[in-house]
Amino acid sequence: MDEDLRAKTKEETDRKCPSCGGTMDFDPKSGTLACPYCGHTQEIPVDEEEPKIVEEKDFLSETNKENCDWGVEKKTVVCKSCAAVSVYDALQISDVCPYCGSNQVTEEKGADSLAPDGVCPFAITDKEAGNNFHNWLKKKLFCPKAAKDGAKPDSFKGVYLPFWTFDTDTAVKYSAQYGRDRQEKDSKGNIRTVTDWFPTSGTYQKSFDDYPIPGTERYDRRSLDMIQPFDTANSKLYKPEYVAGFISERYSVGLKNGWEIAKKEIFSILNNEVTADIRTRNAANHVRNLTMSVKHSGIKYKYLLLPIWLSSFKYKQKIYQFMVNGQTGRVGGRTPVSAIRVAIALIIAAAIIYAVLKMSGTI
Repeated sequence: MDEDLRAKTKEETDRKCPSCGGTMDFDPKSGTLACPYCGHTQEIPVDEEEPKIVEEKDFLSETNKENCDWGVEKKTVVCKSCAAVSVYDALQISDVCPYCGSNQVTEEKGADSLAPDGVCPFAITDKEAGNNFHNWLKKKLFCPKAAKDGAKPDSFKGVYLPFWTFDTDTAVKYSAQYGRDRQEKDSKGNIRTVTDWFPTSGTYQKSFDDYPIPGTERYDRRSLDMIQPFDTANSKLYKPEYVAGFISERYSVGLKNGWEIAKKEIFSILNNEVTADIRTRNAANHVRNLTMSVKHSGIKYKYLLLPIWLSSFKYKQKIYQFMVNGQTGRVGGRTPVSAIRVAIALIIAAAIIYAVLKMSGTI
């Protein structure tokens, strides 16, 4: 990149430190731009005419779906090892993949991606994330010691993940059968349980607000669910200053595909809630043959960048990813399991159960 573009980029983002001339990054601790060289801080400017909250967009409208203006010069980097696609500030050095640690990264030319509507800025530092990760890992009793030693909390990298959030009002029509259990005696005097079945039908309504769908398939969904929720209601209107110095992953799940995923998950939630509602209202023990039709209305969406501190390590030729919620500090991820430790735990548990049964006279 030539010097004119460097100067232009610094000027556009107000990231040039007025004290020493260094490039300032967003500081989670103070919520300001901070210079890592001289310590100078600078408030992120707020335009009084700007909306105070991130405005939701009508899903059925085509308006603004092609906005690719990130407000600052960006570059897209592809990892040849794991195929991760990340969006960096043009000034950032991107020589190592933040996901797998490989140095086989190349810049992708001419790549555009939709600009975010909003961002939930980092609120905890990498040091705090490392402490939370260390405390979480210590509690994993079945994780091998060698694996714990190989997981370095100080290797965390701050990454903004793409998320679609959806608002929708749902109207459900359903039919099902509910069953009530009763006891009866057979001809030999033995008591047995009999279920009487009854038909039912009805309607059910529920509104969903900011239902989150990851705009990436790179991560274990279970791990992502472990670090949620994010405070999306208080997200900030996107400004390049909030992501200054951090990596932003480009979405690989588009808006329409994100909505299809959301509909399936919402259907599952409604299925469970309607089943529980039928059981409660009819004092039922069972529900079966539930069929539902779901109508959605008032569908709105936002494209948000949500903060995580990310770390990974390799143990026995397998990569294990860990993440920490950049707002709350919640930790999620999978750990290797020591077969020996599991076996010892099972033996101890079996011994305890045997002792309890022995004392109670059951055996």
